[in-house]
Amino acid sequence: MTIPFATSDSWTILSPIEQSIKRKIEAIGTPLKDWDIRINYGIKTGCNDAFIINEATRARLISADPKNAEIIRPILRGKDIRRYGYTFANQYLIATHNGYRDGNGNEVLPIDISHYPSIKAHLDEYWDAVSVRTDKGVTPYNLRNCAYMDDFSKQKIVWGEISDKPKFAFDGGEYVQEATTFLMTGSEPKYLLAFLNSQLSMYFFSKIGTTTGVGTVRWKKYKLEEFSIPSPTAERLNLLIPLIDGLLLEYTHEMESNMNQAVYSIFDFSAEEIDYIENFQYD
Repeated sequence: MTIPFATSDSWTILSPIEQSIKRKIEAIGTPLKDWDIRINYGIKTGCNDAFIINEATRARLISADPKNAEIIRPILRGKDIRRYGYTFANQYLIATHNGYRDGNGNEVLPIDISHYPSIKAHLDEYWDAVSVRTDKGVTPYNLRNCAYMDDFSKQKIVWGEISDKPKFAFDGGEYVQEATTFLMTGSEPKYLLAFLNSQLSMYFFSKIGTTTGVGTVRWKKYKLEEFSIPSPTAERLNLLIPLIDGLLLEYTHEMESNMNQAVYSIFDFSAEEIDYIENFQYD
């Protein structure tokens, strides 16, 4: 293959059919970095043993004081996330945030642990680790600063950093995410989910993604932002959203195949190009 190296942009060696696929993606799509979205990583507690609790501990803390339920939220870890969905492992975050501004610009003050004495007593059991960690806020009982704390309560796409295939899930805002995950908030999350979970996504990131060397890919923010996705016209939304809603309700191979075919039709791939993408597998 001949490569001109005309710019300082990153490059890959592609066959003629792969070059044709790349041109069609770039011609109709807009890179995610130019979308009205935000990508961030999950919560870093600095001491998961203290701040991430199981169902039994949650029940005990809420029984001790029902007010504690205000700052205990279900949490998803990277290993909990599946393609289109997740398996909740009954893990919870003690969300003693360090204050932030909500979506309306209003200041939300840091959690005052004195208002939650039984949670304070629980964290005190881990004081030697909690007190010296670098990931802390105004007090050792507070989590580190997180300007996007409000995003955890929004509709979002969530995924783990490392997987063997696209494994993006939709969260309506019920869960917070742990540090081994990423979250994407912004416009048309279900529409974007159709592309991110597609066979095209698997093929595309095999060409630009960072691999681990053992058959998996690192789904990093800066690489994800290179994926070009067509804008969500009414016609495209009407095509993809019902398919995604069906997959979120109950996954079947037939429904996923229909979704992949819909994605291919938007890019106007030829039968040969579709066959090439469909039969692609990681080395």
